[in-house]
Amino acid sequence: MIKIENLSKSFLTEEVETLALRNVSLEINDGEFVSIMGPSGCGKSTLLNIIGLLDNPTSGKYYLAGQEVSTLKEKERTIIRKGNIGFVFQNFNLIDELNIEENVELPLQYLGIKSSERKERVAKTLKRMGIDHRAKHFPHQLSGGQQQRAAIARAVVLNPKLILADEPTGNLDSKNGKEVMNLLTELNSEGTTIVMVTHSQHDASYSHRIINLFDGKIVDRPLL
Repeated sequence: MIKIENLSKSFLTEEVETLALRNVSLEINDGEFVSIMGPSGCGKSTLLNIIGLLDNPTSGKYYLAGQEVSTLKEKERTIIRKGNIGFVFQNFNLIDELNIEENVELPLQYLGIKSSERKERVAKTLKRMGIDHRAKHFPHQLSGGQQQRAAIARAVVLNPKLILADEPTGNLDSKNGKEVMNLLTELNSEGTTIVMVTHSQHDASYSHRIINLFDGKIVDRPLL
């Protein structure tokens, strides 16, 4: 599903260039659950953003499902991203002014799916996440664990081939964190490819494989 060749990413800040990723090469197969680990500032989230088509690399190649996507314009990246990739973030990224049902429905609206199908898919997904009884509540009325379940529901409702998770248990206690990891494992067992950034060795133990980053490069052993 994912093939990256000699990928680098640099940022220019006040005329100072920072190299965030250095000649990264990796492959992730369909149906894999892969964790990306490394110390803060090593390039984990930068790599995840490029995999998720939120950003382009400075150099190198990135193939997603066989398509070379490293030089696509934002509009082209958005079209691919909307239909194929679900995102789960540490801070949930729910919209405060929308209730949970509306938050989960939003990506389906962006895809132009008709209302009746949207409602059916949202109801089914919320039930699966165990928060259908909270559908009309707003994010601030939910616990952290429930908010993350809503965030996962928003990603899952698209039926994506790929889910990208950035520290998905970072704001949760151990009980809720375990439940979230069990949900991601269940989705993976059904064929969804998952790439997760984490600092947690415990969370990484749920994955099939760990990619260790240090100073923007893939290394053979963890350097936390």
